[in-house]
Amino acid sequence: MSFHVKEDVDAVTVFLDGEIDLDRSPEARKLLLDGLRAGKPLRVDLAEVEYMDSSGIASLVETYQRAREKNLDFTLIRVSEPVLKVLKLARLDQVFSIRSTP
Repeated sequence: MSFHVKEDVDAVTVFLDGEIDLDRSPEARKLLLDGLRAGKPLRVDLAEVEYMDSSGIASLVETYQRAREKNLDFTLIRVSEPVLKVLKLARLDQVFSIRSTP
């Protein structure tokens, strides 16, 4: 499994997959923060994420905060059920913009 990024005219989309845990969260964090460099809205596709621990959530929160500092939209799209449960538990579903479609 591998993460990838797609940049188009309107936004940058980061596609994450598999398990985002202590081992993989540094790679995810780097891709997320790098995605902000384009100066476009950032979308994070979580459809293929099977598990996310607190280190993965911390990467999302940090990227969200950096996006706000740069006045860029930050949206989670196609969030998998396991990740959505974690976001709801942490009440981050009330913080992040979450959409079911790209």
